[in-house]
Order: sequence, then C-alpha cells, then structure tokens
Amino acid sequence: MKTIKFKRVLAFLFLIYLIPTISAQDSTSQKKLVYKINIKENIMPAAWRSVKVGFDEAKQKNADIILIHLNTYGGMVNIADSIRTKFLNSTIPVWVFIDNQAASAGALISIACDSIYMRKGGSIGAATVVDQSGKVVPDKFQSFMRSTMRATAEAKGYDTIITGSDTILKWRRDPRIAEAMVDPSIYIEGIIDTGKVLTFTTEEAIKYGYCEGKAENINEVMQHAGIKEYTVIEFRPSLIDGIIGFLTNPMVSGLLIMVIIGGIYFELQTPGIGFPIAAAVVAAILYFAPLYIEGLVENWEIVIFILGVILVMVEIFAIPGFGITGISGIILMVAGLTLAMVDNETLRDPVSFNILTILKPFGIVVLSVFLGLIAGIYLSRKALTSSLFPNLALQNNLPNEDGYIGIDSKIKSKVGAEGTAITTLRPAGKVEIDGEWFDAVAEFGYIEKGSKIKITKDEAGQLYVTKIS
Repeated sequence: MKTIKFKRVLAFLFLIYLIPTISAQDSTSQKKLVYKINIKENIMPAAWRSVKVGFDEAKQKNADIILIHLNTYGGMVNIADSIRTKFLNSTIPVWVFIDNQAASAGALISIACDSIYMRKGGSIGAATVVDQSGKVVPDKFQSFMRSTMRATAEAKGYDTIITGSDTILKWRRDPRIAEAMVDPSIYIEGIIDTGKVLTFTTEEAIKYGYCEGKAENINEVMQHAGIKEYTVIEFRPSLIDGIIGFLTNPMVSGLLIMVIIGGIYFELQTPGIGFPIAAAVVAAILYFAPLYIEGLVENWEIVIFILGVILVMVEIFAIPGFGITGISGIILMVAGLTLAMVDNETLRDPVSFNILTILKPFGIVVLSVFLGLIAGIYLSRKALTSSLFPNLALQNNLPNEDGYIGIDSKIKSKVGAEGTAITTLRPAGKVEIDGEWFDAVAEFGYIEKGSKIKITKDEAGQLYVTKIS
C-alpha cells in the first residue's frame, strides 16, 4: 500500500511540473509571426519594390501574417495594380492597417487585402483616375479602374446566408460599393447619391463590410483579431533598395531622359567627345540599370534604344537632310525609353493589359524628350558664347583685308552650270558639277538621287538648283 501511495504522489508531482511546461509549449506554438511592410507615401515604384522584397522575406521567415501599415493619398494606377495582384495571389494572409488615409490607388490595394483595420478618423475611397494636375481623365481610363475595383471586391468572395427556406448570397465586400468609389454616376440607396464619388469613414466602412474593425495601433489590430501572442518583424529597405526606389521614381526618370537627350544634342553642337556625351551615357546607365535590376527592362529594350541612337547619328553625320533614318531612330529611342518603364509580364498578358500601362510612361518620355531638347539648345547657345568655355567656339576675327572671305569664290562661277544630284535633295543635299561635290538646295520640291540638275542662283554661298526635265 505504501508503495502504491508513493507512486501516486510521484505521479501527482510530475503532473504539477509537466502542466506549466505543456502550457508554455502550447503558448509558444500559437505565437504568430507578423511581417510588417510600411507604405506611407505615394504609390510609386519604390512602394512596389518594398512589397516585392518584403513578400520574399516574409515567405523565407515563414510569416503567419503580412501586415501593410498604410497611409497614402494615391499614386500610379499601374503600380497599384501590380501591388493589388501581389496581394490577391499571396499564400500568406495579407492584412492592412489604414493609419489615416487610403485614397485612390490606396483604396484599390486595401480592398485586395484579406482584412482591413482602420484608425478612428480614417477614410477609404475616392479612386477616380486623375492626371498630374488633378483633372479627371477620359472615361476609358475610368472604365478600367471601375472594373479593377469591382473585380478586386469580388475576389474576396461571398457568404451564404440561410434564413428559413431562403438562401442569400452576400458579398463580403459589395462590388457595387467598390465601383462607386470610382464612378460618380452610381447610386446605391442609403449609401451614395449620383454625382458623388464614394469615400467611407471608419464607421461607415465597418458598417458596410469594408473594414473588420477599428484600431489605433498594431497592438489593437492584433487584439481585435483575437491574437494574444505575436512577434512583429518590420521590413527595412536597404541602401540599394532606397537608391533603386529613388532612380525609378517617374520624376527622376524624366530628369534622366532630359539629360540623355540634352547631352546627345549638346555633343552634336561641339567638336570632339566631351562632357555632354559622358553625362548622357551616365544618365542612360542610371535610367536603365535600376529598371533592369527590377526586371522591368529586358535586353531587347536596351538594344532598341541603342539602335535608335545609332540611326539618329547616321542620319546626322552620313546622310544629308533628315528623313526616314532619323525619324526611325527617334521612334526607336522613344519606344526603348517607354517600354523600359513597363512591366514585361503585363505586355505578355493581353487580359491584364490596359492602355494606361503604356500611355503614362509614353507621356513622361515624350515630355522629357521635348524638355531635354529645349534645355540642350539653350545650354549649347549659352556655352558657346560663355567666357567659362572659351575653347568651345572660335573667338578670333578673320578680317577681309587679311585675305579671309566667308564663302568659296568658285561657287559663284557655277551659276548656270549643269550636274547630277549625288543624294536626294529634301530640299538640301549634294550635287556633282564638273567632278566636284557641292552642297545645294532644291529650289522647288525635292529632287531624286541621280537626277540631272542646273544651278539657278547663288545666295550667300548657297547654291540653288532645279531639276532638268
């Protein structure tokens, strides 16, 4: 009997020791790993990079939840669409804590999250597409945004509610509400009148299923979700991430394009190879390199740009006038710079492709090319007359009394002579007279290569010709 009692006492003591250990193990096993990514700026390429790198790290660390700490007034629609797709396809639940604002593109990526939590006084909505000046863009762009918002809401599914003999399918997030955040013509009884774009406050978002709860900080988000034990790991962008994010900003990309175009133009106005072309090369590297690292640029897009530059150079130095070669070069340069900003995955998928994907980068490139040419013309004129660069242009006088004249005296003797067009005159080109080549201008229309011509006049050393029928 004593032996049995002793064994019972030992078993009881063992259980007393074991129970806290089991509880601690259960508590540890239930502890959640939360990976937090901050998006507290406009939705730009830097935010997209943070999301991509952050999701990869969260997967490596086996995170249980990815939490987006959001405060934004919007940004680029194509970037927001890429982030939205990333959220929808994530195997790890994605939550968002709206720390004040989720406007425009911010509303789109918030609706793509599995759970939405908002701070008191926050708002979500107002997703109408506008341009840089804030002006509402044409309806074809709004149509894309409406369908994207609607599809994102539908992706969250619906609940089946059985009441008596009735079965009701209720959307978790009503697609019509998401669409009304874009389209002011939509009317939803008790929620929004026509003529207004829908924006929810925190209380309204909770009421209509666009917010799971109200919270003032991350701790309250976890409490509301019923998670007591958790660890938060925050994504910290590296120096490289910061540099790439800075260089891929559309404004910085535009400035780099201006330097590329302005440098090429400036170099064409000065002899030899110097600083302008070096600046253009460095700007081109800074433009393409981060986009290449991001996977937006492939080799063929860089080749298109370089081929365009070569064609422009050939047109300027080897072919008189400016024709199909130069125009083709400009088109290829603009195409290379534009396509470099576009995600190639979007180009491969005709279903997800939308016109905004091309038009926005194209607008940035065209505007930057125009401003770059203006800047190149202005700076080249300033530099050639500036005392800071005395060797860029000839400053000495060549007086007539010393035997210097401004034109070739042989040119005047060629008036009335006949010859052959060596190149096509559009209207300028080259002609051959008595075995010598001269620059000439067609007096009427253009003259094909190989045509017989006649010199009609000479003005300030410039020969004018007509075609001999």
